[in-house]
Amino acid sequence: MTNRRNITGISAIIILMLLGMNYKAYSQRVGFIASDQIRELFPEAKQSDQRIQTITDEWKRERKEYDQQIEAKEFEINKNRLIWTDAEKLDAENVLSQLKSIRAEYVKLKYAVGGEYEQICKAIKKPVEEKIFAAVQKVAATEGYDMVWDKSIQPLSYVNFKYDLTLKVLKELGVDVEALEKEQQEKINKDPRNSEKNRSKTTPTKKTRKRRTEIEKTTTDEAPKVEQTETSAEPTTTPKNKESKTEIEEKK
Repeated sequence: MTNRRNITGISAIIILMLLGMNYKAYSQRVGFIASDQIRELFPEAKQSDQRIQTITDEWKRERKEYDQQIEAKEFEINKNRLIWTDAEKLDAENVLSQLKSIRAEYVKLKYAVGGEYEQICKAIKKPVEEKIFAAVQKVAATEGYDMVWDKSIQPLSYVNFKYDLTLKVLKELGVDVEALEKEQQEKINKDPRNSEKNRSKTTPTKKTRKRRTEIEKTTTDEAPKVEQTETSAEPTTTPKNKESKTEIEEKK
């Protein structure tokens, strides 16, 4: 019984946390970027990729040499298996095994987790990634965004390009994006959600809803006063009118 109560309490706390997160997210301004496009157009990012490519090309050439040595030894063994003695076959098989072990060790050294490839990528790309990150932070702060989503990592089913900060980040990095800005503006103009008609039908903000509630409450509070005023405005019989009626009766 106690366990059930504990589970119920924990569940309630989680639900409240999720509701709080949803409410907070509702009030936040969210933009997005395409980091792959930034890296493609940022010259320093392209240079870092070229440096890494040059290094890996050299590694591929060295591995190809190991592959050729192994293929040559395998061909030699198959060619002479009928004429070699058992000792010669054993020696050739040992050489072949050593060549394969050397190749495997070479590949592991270069491409295993924590290997040379990972270390080189980290060393070469880190300064570039830091510059991109700093540019994103600056643009987000200047434009007043609370969160920036990277659609290159997590694709979005729909985006309004009005909130695309990719070109602003590139501009912050010193990239000429004048032609791309024209293309982006065309996408913004074509989106029906950005038309004047739809902008006028936007959902009321929290302040607007609060103001409307205050106006309705004020109107409701003033309604009885209006009725009272209208009631007091009804004509009443003055003493002068009563006296006039009495005089008329006496004359009769």
